[in-house]
Amino acid sequence: MLYLSALQVAKAAESLSSEFRGVDNLVACNSSRVLKAFQNARVGSHHFAGCTGYGHDEAGGREALDQAFAEIVGAESAIVRSQFFSGTHAITCALFAFLRPGDELLAVAGAPYDTLEEVIGKRDSHGLGSLKDFGVMYRELPLAEDGGLDWDVLTGALRPYTKCALIQRSCGYSWRRSLSVEEIGRAIKIIKMQNPNCLVMVDNCYGEFVESIEPPMVGADLIAGSLIKNPGGTVAPCGGYVAGRKKWVDAAAARLSAPGLGVDCGSTPGDIMRAFFQGLFLAPQMVGEAIKGTFLVAEVMASKGYKVQPLPRVPRSDTVQAVQLGSRELLLAFCEAVQRSSPVGSFTKPVAGTTPGYASEVWLCFTSTFIL
Repeated sequence: MLYLSALQVAKAAESLSSEFRGVDNLVACNSSRVLKAFQNARVGSHHFAGCTGYGHDEAGGREALDQAFAEIVGAESAIVRSQFFSGTHAITCALFAFLRPGDELLAVAGAPYDTLEEVIGKRDSHGLGSLKDFGVMYRELPLAEDGGLDWDVLTGALRPYTKCALIQRSCGYSWRRSLSVEEIGRAIKIIKMQNPNCLVMVDNCYGEFVESIEPPMVGADLIAGSLIKNPGGTVAPCGGYVAGRKKWVDAAAARLSAPGLGVDCGSTPGDIMRAFFQGLFLAPQMVGEAIKGTFLVAEVMASKGYKVQPLPRVPRSDTVQAVQLGSRELLLAFCEAVQRSSPVGSFTKPVAGTTPGYASEVWLCFTSTFIL
C-alpha cells in the first residue's frame, strides 16, 4: 500500500519551486490575453443576463462571449454554448461539419478517446448515425515508439480522399505523451504540404491554457473542447465550444442546431452566461493550479516507485497526470482516498460502473475521473 505523510508532500512541493514559478509566469501571460480579449469584446454586465425560449431576445452575451473566446485562442470565430453536452459532442459537431460520404477521416495521433469510438464507427453505434453509417471512412496512424507522432509515417500518410486529419492534443486515457502546440503546428505543416485542402481538426480537451499559444495560432482549422474542463475555470456548469475558421465554425453550429439557425438561436436561462464569462476569466489561474498539481503528483508518486506519465519536472502539454498503480485494488483504494479528501461527498464511497461512451469501467470522484 501507498503511505504518504504531509511532510513528504510538503518537501516535494518545496523542491518544485522553480517549476511552480514557471507556471505562475504562464498564468500571468494567459490572464493578460484573456483580459485584453474581454476588453476588446466590450464585455459589460448586461451580457450576463439569461434568456428563455428561442433565445432571439438574448442581450448580446453570446456574441461577446464568442468574440472573446475566438481572440483568446487565436481563431477567426467561435461558438461557446451550454447546448454542447460535452467535449465529445462539440468534437462530433466539428467532424460532421467537415466530413461527407466518401471522405476519409485520418487520426494521426493513434486511437482517439473512448467516447469518440461510437461517433467514428470503430465501436458499434447500433445504427444510430456514426460517421461510418454515413459512408465516412476512417484510418489511424500508430504512434512512434516514444509515444509521440510518427513523423516519417505522417509525411506520406494522406490519400486523395483524406478530407480531415484529427489530432488529439491530450493523452486522454492512453499511456502516451500529450502533444505540445509546437508539435501540432509541425504536424499541420506536414499535412498541408501533402494536401492544402485537407482540414485539420484538433481535439483540444485538457489542453487549453496549458501553454501560451493554442492550435489555431499554428494553423488548425477547428478546435473543440468542453467548458467543464479547462476553459470553464471550475465555474461553468456545462457546455462546450468549437473555434477556428469562420466557415467551419458556422458549419459546426448548423450541426449543433440546424441549417439556417446556426449561432443565432439557443437560450441560456438563469445565470449560466455569467458563469461562462467568470469561468473563462478565471481559467488561466485554475489551469495553473491544476498544472502544479500534476507536477506534485508526478514527483511524489515517482519517488514511491510508481510509473508516471508525464515524468516529473517535464514541461506539460495538458492537465492530465497518469499513474500506474498496478492493480485494481490499489486503484480503488486511491479513488476512495481522493473522495474522502474532497470537500463535497467525502462521506460517500465511489463505485466503478458503466458510463455512456466508455468501454471501460469508470470511477467518478468529486475532483477526478479514473479509468481502469
